Amino acid sequence: MTAVVIGAWAVITAVAIGRPLIDPEGSFLGPSWLRLPILCFGALALDLVPRALWLSKLRVRAMPGIMRERLRTHWNRERVLLVMLGIVCFYVIYVCYRNLKSFLPLVSDRMYDRELHMLDRVLFFGHEPGPVIHDLLGTTVVAHLLSSFYLLFIPMVAILVTVWLVWSRNLSYGWWFVTAQGLAWTLGTISYYALPTLGPGLEYYWLYDDLAHTGTTDLMNSLVNARQGVLWGDGQAQTVAGFASLHTGISLLWALMVQFTVQSRVLRILFWINFGLTVVATLYFGWHYIADDVAGILIALVSFYVAGLATGQKFERGGLSSHPTTTTSAVPVGRD
Repeated sequence: MTAVVIGAWAVITAVAIGRPLIDPEGSFLGPSWLRLPILCFGALALDLVPRALWLSKLRVRAMPGIMRERLRTHWNRERVLLVMLGIVCFYVIYVCYRNLKSFLPLVSDRMYDRELHMLDRVLFFGHEPGPVIHDLLGTTVVAHLLSSFYLLFIPMVAILVTVWLVWSRNLSYGWWFVTAQGLAWTLGTISYYALPTLGPGLEYYWLYDDLAHTGTTDLMNSLVNARQGVLWGDGQAQTVAGFASLHTGISLLWALMVQFTVQSRVLRILFWINFGLTVVATLYFGWHYIADDVAGILIALVSFYVAGLATGQKFERGGLSSHPTTTTSAVPVGRD
């Protein structure tokens, strides 16, 4: 349902402003009609091939039997439905998100950077959050560390969707994850249109001039150039929108999913650390105002809870109760 709604929104907006819908990943793996089957079969191969190589100890004759057993026990009809529908719906939502984000400056010229910047100064007792954090943490070594964590977010989006779809032992957890992701990206898109901003790093760029040059510096410069190309040139897409912070929201959503569906204590700690460092990075580099991060957290909590209810999770005082079966007969599908 979410994919249908945001898809209709993207099409209507594109027609209204006279701009075509574009594939945000360009020509990577070819056109969409080819890329989606590749992604689905790629997920299958990613599960079967490494497993067969490991369990067979590189004995070629043993590999077909191991693959057949895996197909029989893991890749049943319900799993195939989860992977195919999950990948397609998430891809539709993400493509529409990227297009709607790109259309934003063509739809509205409203900006609320001044108001959110004033709120930041109030919350920091008259000081700028970014420079305060720079003085506290430094502007060289920490800049490179936080940049690495921040940039890691981009590939992790697709990787973690695949992980939960392919390897969730409880199928309802796979539906939960992909539904929550779809809701979060959609709510984030709505927030961009509700309160358009550039972010402090673009609107008040001089506050961040003392930072060491990192991959984040290059990324921010490329976003500025892309935005200028859309507004005053022949650019096709731009991705500047501050409120809310989906880096914060999606990182929190990952941490919550790991906390509730993964038993490994180490992984839980790592994902919570990733969330904490992501929040710090958004303020450190000037990607977002404090209000952006707060809104991102709220989006994650709402998406996590609503998607949980939609896929049959029961939040109880003593813990989480989920479907006892690994079939989808009792799990609502097509929610994202």
